[in-house]
Amino acid sequence: MELRQITEKIFVSPQITPEDLAQLADVGIATIICNRPDAENPAALQAAALEAAASAAGIDFVYNPMGAAGLSMDMIDEQSDAIEGSTGKVLAYCASGTRSAVLSAFALAGHMARADILDAIAKAGYPMPQLAAQIDQVAAQRADG
Repeated sequence: MELRQITEKIFVSPQITPEDLAQLADVGIATIICNRPDAENPAALQAAALEAAASAAGIDFVYNPMGAAGLSMDMIDEQSDAIEGSTGKVLAYCASGTRSAVLSAFALAGHMARADILDAIAKAGYPMPQLAAQIDQVAAQRADG
């Protein structure tokens, strides 16, 4: 298990397993967000299995998959709501952590400066300067909304 820090509260990682949940609870993870669609995983790694393990470890679980259909504002809002609603650290995961980094970057849009968001995800190992204009769009939508 490889946790990559985006902010003091937000971490992303590649796929986790049910066996990782006790350790995640020990390091203060209060909420887990699954950004990986079930269709990509065997039953043992699908959301229901992870949610059951999270519940047993006292961790909240949110299923917010980002698949081939792409990204929507509803997905960004769900990621943001899960982060803001968490009482502690948040771990978002997918296959490699990239989708979770993207969704977390957009969840931070309007709450953090674009340059700081891009710097944070790059330091976590996900350099994506091409997201700059989209981060600005999400921030503008939130300001108007």
